[in-house]
Amino acid sequence: MITIAKAIRAALLETDPRTKAMKTRALVRAWRKHELAFVFDVAMPDEPGRPERPELLPPNRMAKRGKGGSERGRIALWHALAHIEFVAIDLALDMAGRFGGQMGEGFASDFLTVAADEAMHFALIERHLHSLGSHYGALPAHSGLWDAARETAHDPAARLAVVPMVLEARGLDVTPHTLERVRAAGDSRGAKILSRILDDEIAHVRFGSTHFVALASARGESPEILWKSLVARHFRGAVKPPFNDSARLKAGLPRSFYAGVE
Repeated sequence: MITIAKAIRAALLETDPRTKAMKTRALVRAWRKHELAFVFDVAMPDEPGRPERPELLPPNRMAKRGKGGSERGRIALWHALAHIEFVAIDLALDMAGRFGGQMGEGFASDFLTVAADEAMHFALIERHLHSLGSHYGALPAHSGLWDAARETAHDPAARLAVVPMVLEARGLDVTPHTLERVRAAGDSRGAKILSRILDDEIAHVRFGSTHFVALASARGESPEILWKSLVARHFRGAVKPPFNDSARLKAGLPRSFYAGVE
């Protein structure tokens, strides 16, 4: 029986985007069918597999996406979203593979569920890109999305604080506005995709906040104080308003966490 760590590592090192998404969903199915041993016998790679395209550029060299009203703007929007979801597959896999042995089966299962969701999101968006006459890799993409994984590879609390509770929580704030723009442009298929992603993001943030609170409590620390200190230490960006307070609350992230840090 193959181990869960080896299956996750193989998916992380896959360079072809479609194959990575398929491998991820297949390994999650195998885990749910009890076909993978809960053994962590290999280390996770420092860097995941990446395709030759898209070209990865630093944030200050990325073109502005604009309002997405033109055909070019719509393609740029959906390409950026595809890249976010593609990197999110690796972030979720690495979370499960790097910290699952320490944190336990429930933790690994939760973040493998996240990985399967992100793979499905990527597949939906990539298919939508094709319907617009483009594909993932056609445009440059943001090089910094894996920075959070490098910065927090040593500590599951830091990873939880930054990835689900900052990066994915930001999706709760911005996705509703993007959804309205897409719907107003008459893109009903795109609107359905974004609605599904928003629902799943609430669950993903909830996984992160639940495990973070449990870990903080086990360490005898205040979850809110620990979160703020870890974000200040390990997150290079800013936690920016406006916040979607209702969605964040559903995800187990009350305003007591992020009040005063923006």
